[in-house]
Amino acid sequence: MKRFAFRSIFIFSALVCLFSCKSEYEALLKSNDVNLKYKAAMDYYEKGKYNRAADLFESLSMLTSGLSIDDTVQFYWGKSNYNYRDFYTAETNFQKFLEVYPTSPFASEATFLRLECLYKQTLRYELDQAPTHKAMAAIDEYISDYAPDSTARARCKEMKEDLQWRLDTKAYEAARLYYNMEDYIASKVAFRNILKDNAENIYREDILYYIAMSSYKYARLSVPEKQKERYIAFQDDYLNFLGEYPQSSYRRELDLMHRRSQKALGHYVGETEDDTMSERDFVKDRKFKERQEAIKSKGAAATQKNDAAK
Repeated sequence: MKRFAFRSIFIFSALVCLFSCKSEYEALLKSNDVNLKYKAAMDYYEKGKYNRAADLFESLSMLTSGLSIDDTVQFYWGKSNYNYRDFYTAETNFQKFLEVYPTSPFASEATFLRLECLYKQTLRYELDQAPTHKAMAAIDEYISDYAPDSTARARCKEMKEDLQWRLDTKAYEAARLYYNMEDYIASKVAFRNILKDNAENIYREDILYYIAMSSYKYARLSVPEKQKERYIAFQDDYLNFLGEYPQSSYRRELDLMHRRSQKALGHYVGETEDDTMSERDFVKDRKFKERQEAIKSKGAAATQKNDAAK
């Protein structure tokens, strides 16, 4: 009985406290006392109650226009939404802040936080990449305007590398789709266009490989009277690949395609062990080697970690 009474008193006290706090907060939202509201908003922010802080700063912003604290209110409204992980609203806050207060002491930090908001709004590489382009342009502008310190610069580099990976991967996978559909003309055009747009694409080696393979397969499937010129085009693509990546894991396969094209042109009559291999054999062989390399790298990393622990 006593336990039940104690529990009831505890619940009642908690409810009283809850409603008291709620009514106090609602009263603050309706208040026109700038100083009281500002102090309460900052208190909520410092205590990590970012949702309430954001609501108070938003309400406060209607009262501080033209006052000396307005830039602080606008900035912390954005920071509250940022810390609450409402990146869309925070980005809007920071954008408006920078338009109104471009020379504020908070401008540099607001610009950087806006970058973070733009970055966090970007999508997976399979989806629309317009937000990615917007974020990358904003990062370049920030670096140009503010010459950030090493920590901020490193973060900008990290964000840009990730965003560039998305753009490169989207373009690469779109072109590879043509190859997998066996539309080798479209495949070759698509892969070439990738390198026209960005010669430093992270998949450059793979792209040059697929350009050469698209040329070879297009030639092989052509009518006899068209094969000669198309095998010659393949040989040009093969030599381009070889000039950049002579030690590539694709080398053995492309060497075979080159010998086969020479045979088709009547320039090569020799035979090697590889000549009986199919494309599927090369893919299996390459994947096996890649797995072996991954195992070696993992083992080396584990050894290094153990040595460091000693």
